Amino acid sequence: MLRSLCLALLLATAFLLNAQPAQQFSSVSRPEDAGFSSERLAHIDRMLEEHVKDGRVPGAVAMIIRNGKIVYHKSFGYQDIEKKSALRKDDIFRIASQTKAITSLAVMMLWEEGRFSLDDPVSRYIPSYAKPKVLKTFNPADSSYTTEPAGREITIRQLLTHSSGIDYAVIGSKEFRAIYAKAGIPSGIGNDKEVLADKMIKLGTLPIKHEPGERWTYGLNTDVLGYLVEVWSGMSFDQFLRERIFEPLGMTDTWFYLPKSKHNRLVALHGYEDGKPFKMKSAAYDAADVDYPKLKGTYFSGGAGLSSTTEDYAKFLQLFLNNGVFNGKRLLGRKTVELIMTDHLPHLDNEFGLGFALETDKNDYRSPLSKGSFSWGGAFSTQYWADPAEQIIGVLYTNTYGNPYHYIHDLFKAMTYQAIID
Repeated sequence: MLRSLCLALLLATAFLLNAQPAQQFSSVSRPEDAGFSSERLAHIDRMLEEHVKDGRVPGAVAMIIRNGKIVYHKSFGYQDIEKKSALRKDDIFRIASQTKAITSLAVMMLWEEGRFSLDDPVSRYIPSYAKPKVLKTFNPADSSYTTEPAGREITIRQLLTHSSGIDYAVIGSKEFRAIYAKAGIPSGIGNDKEVLADKMIKLGTLPIKHEPGERWTYGLNTDVLGYLVEVWSGMSFDQFLRERIFEPLGMTDTWFYLPKSKHNRLVALHGYEDGKPFKMKSAAYDAADVDYPKLKGTYFSGGAGLSSTTEDYAKFLQLFLNNGVFNGKRLLGRKTVELIMTDHLPHLDNEFGLGFALETDKNDYRSPLSKGSFSWGGAFSTQYWADPAEQIIGVLYTNTYGNPYHYIHDLFKAMTYQAIID
């Protein structure tokens, strides 16, 4: 009888543990417990408070994690500078190109399942990318152009490393901004009424900027990868991210289009006029509605479409510091993480892995980040990094467009590392 009762209790306990949502990060009782100086971390408070007081940023949320514990997580200034509503630590920001790394994770999860090989041609899965053509001449008067055949096909690896030759709408070269605009190819931000598959298939019929693999060109590569996730998985890109990544990691505040219950937590988007921030009310980017995360959209941009919180994104980064595991959920194998964090462009001056910029021997002199660190940011002045050697994650969000004080992110990095005492 006692044995049966114990067994029942064990089963019930296991059920409750499995039924619980993914746990949140816990905080250290004091920064010194994680090897940081409280006194030195206060320099970050001063710096961010000054930027708000002097009108350089309307507000900011900063987060530092070490060894999976929250060391620093604070908000400063306003969620909405017009309403003077206070910014909160759990407010939701448009993360734009920080979406790219999440898309790359989805791609590599499917690579582990044997759905494709990294050096497969994209045309094997999207036929419109067969026999790519390189732009030869361009006429700005009518956006007409001539091309010549590329010497090779675009590969999946080249999409992941932005070396395919695909350029960007809106922020790319003037030739390709015009070519993509004429063809109706969006940038990926706020294009709520279209469908990713339609635009990415059409993109394959357009010229590329240079020979695949020849150089690094920041472009719509990751949007193509988002559509490939749909092809390989048989799921919508939104559904794949929700079921395979966000729910297992407990990223409950990361969405392409926010549920109505979360609308009040979306930070207002701010622009600049004469060096001072103001609340934007009209088109913010590529004619996008400034409140595009509140729309009921159908376009799931793998390159720029998500909104999130600092803590949600830190969970995503911690997965990589933990070699593919977070809160008992394994999404990647350890060797896959190593592959992702390897420089795949050693012949170029861009230190880039499969979805992240990397700190390597070549560029380590530029910042206090340790070699092996990985990072990126978004168009609305949001940035992150993760440092495996120090087991540190840093995230700073402002949600400002055209921020002339973008150096705030470099200051935050420097002030994080100067606070390390152990």
